[in-house]
Amino acid sequence: MARQRMGQHFLRDLGWRKRILATLPLSARGETWIEIGAGHGEMTALLAGAGRRVIAIEGDARLAEGLRESVAGDAAAWPGVEVVSGDVLQQDLAKLAGGGRFRVYGNLPYYITSPILHRLFGWADLIDSIHIVIQLEVAERIVAQPGRREYGYLSVACQFYAEPKIALRLPPGAFRPPPKVESALVGMILPGERGRLGIRGAEEEKGFLEFVQRCFTQKRKTLRNNLRAVASEERIRSAFVAVGVKSDVRAEQLTLGEFAGLFRRLID
Repeated sequence: MARQRMGQHFLRDLGWRKRILATLPLSARGETWIEIGAGHGEMTALLAGAGRRVIAIEGDARLAEGLRESVAGDAAAWPGVEVVSGDVLQQDLAKLAGGGRFRVYGNLPYYITSPILHRLFGWADLIDSIHIVIQLEVAERIVAQPGRREYGYLSVACQFYAEPKIALRLPPGAFRPPPKVESALVGMILPGERGRLGIRGAEEEKGFLEFVQRCFTQKRKTLRNNLRAVASEERIRSAFVAVGVKSDVRAEQLTLGEFAGLFRRLID
């Protein structure tokens, strides 16, 4: 039985699992995939086909032990699978992957999607792609463009590091037990806008994302109001003119390039 406090909804439907697999960039023999929320191994064996290495992380100790026993009992059916029991937010993914490049697949607990993504972005230089099954509402926020109601801090953070797209929409019936919401598979190809914006280094990236978060602090207010805590009115006015944004603009109307331009003139 799923432990609802952990947000567990298992992809029991083989048809949907195969449809998900068909969207993934499965390639070279020996390629490393890190799977988040492996469950009973619903996707694990499929990911491990063609000689790929899969590091399956499962936060539920009982499920992790059951999966480990399955792997040990039939190595031919689970080639290249390593099971890690523990919270993904506490794992050193670079160490697990042996310092090499890797891809990520995960059926994420909906309530901690954002923390997991921010954790993954800490290894952006090593990750080729991220593919996650999440709540549809969150997926729409991740891919939202400027001017859309769903566009916000999470949109900017994800698009800063990756190019996200909704690859599939999954109905509740694809899972056991079925969740009360629709789900989606989001594919993110790295890198995103980060390199093109010229923001580099952990400290500068952290500062930029904190700046963007401040910009979205109170979405009903204009951006100028949200920025008065970090710069004078005169400096804000000058930065707006230099970047080419209107004085009454709101954060949800800005592109990543415009956020970067304001960051350089007001914070960096």
